Amino acid sequence: MPTNNVYVNCFESVCCAGESSEALFEAICKRQSGIKSFNDFIPNKSIALGKIEKPFSIESLLAVTCKKVLVQSSLENFENTLLVIGSSVGGMQRSELLFLRDHHYANIDPKLHAIDAIAHILSQHFTFKDDISFSTACTSSANALGYGYEMIAKGVYESVLVVGIDTLSLTTIRGFDALGVLSSRPCQPFDMNRDGMNVAEGIAVVLLQNTPCKESIEFLGAGYSSDAHHMAHPSPDGEGALLAMQKALQCAHIMPSEVGYINAHGTGTQANDTSEACAIARLLGDKVSVSSTKSITGHTLGAAGALEAIVCAMALQKQILPPNTNLFEPENKTLNLVNAAKSQTLRYALSNSLAFGGNNTALLFGLPQ
Repeated sequence: MPTNNVYVNCFESVCCAGESSEALFEAICKRQSGIKSFNDFIPNKSIALGKIEKPFSIESLLAVTCKKVLVQSSLENFENTLLVIGSSVGGMQRSELLFLRDHHYANIDPKLHAIDAIAHILSQHFTFKDDISFSTACTSSANALGYGYEMIAKGVYESVLVVGIDTLSLTTIRGFDALGVLSSRPCQPFDMNRDGMNVAEGIAVVLLQNTPCKESIEFLGAGYSSDAHHMAHPSPDGEGALLAMQKALQCAHIMPSEVGYINAHGTGTQANDTSEACAIARLLGDKVSVSSTKSITGHTLGAAGALEAIVCAMALQKQILPPNTNLFEPENKTLNLVNAAKSQTLRYALSNSLAFGGNNTALLFGLPQ
């Protein structure tokens, strides 16, 4: 089967740091975090979260965000488009609210609880040719993007709409609290004094197509690995993340030295940042600019891969390096950690997503030639 080029043609996002992708990128460059402290998610404890402050539901926001991408694109509708969802919780937040209200499961609709609940919700607003949902923890929408890439590259579809979405589920928040990895302040990825992550909610919608438009970014490859080192901790030497990045570069026949920017997974937890920093150092040392943007957005979990792919696409479009925020004392002195937004000639950018169980995904983007 012939291999087609794959392009990121349109995208939009909503998160605590901005109601659009443009607003998000501006917040990142100005270091304006959307993370705030909350006292009502865990009893007798203050934690910092990335909450979308809106008077209406995230499902409504999702429909509006998809509509924006539709308006941007040359498509009149999505009837010949594959829908690919990436989410770690699906409709679980809705089920939690119903259970807490009614104290039983009778009013919980299975269609609105499962991972594919997002596709069910969108089917009420749009007609898609087909849909598939991925739930692989924090790599969910990165894997959704990778699947979309493969479907277009192999000529199965001409257009794929990828949606990354997660909400602030109590199950998720309290699960991370049980692991002892939540911070009471905006996180500090790669800093020696980091003390944990910030769970967040977000929406990221990306339209992939086999023909470019005026401001397209080329989607050049995806790399995957599963080091299976531990259920909740990555390998200390970064072997899994390194392998995923190497595979993404091999997929595109790109040399590591050609990469100008890496948007790191960088959660602000001890184990993740040490491992990922080691992987990046092994791949390129200080020869690539690196930043994590989760100190601005929080960790949007299943939506993070798509949200940070958008950050990479905008960095390439604008030729601007997104900076780290809350980085005062870097733990790994080898990395070239961006300390301020600045203009730089960029040809290729990598986006890393790392998840529980050693599940790693790296996505490679570039300017069309």
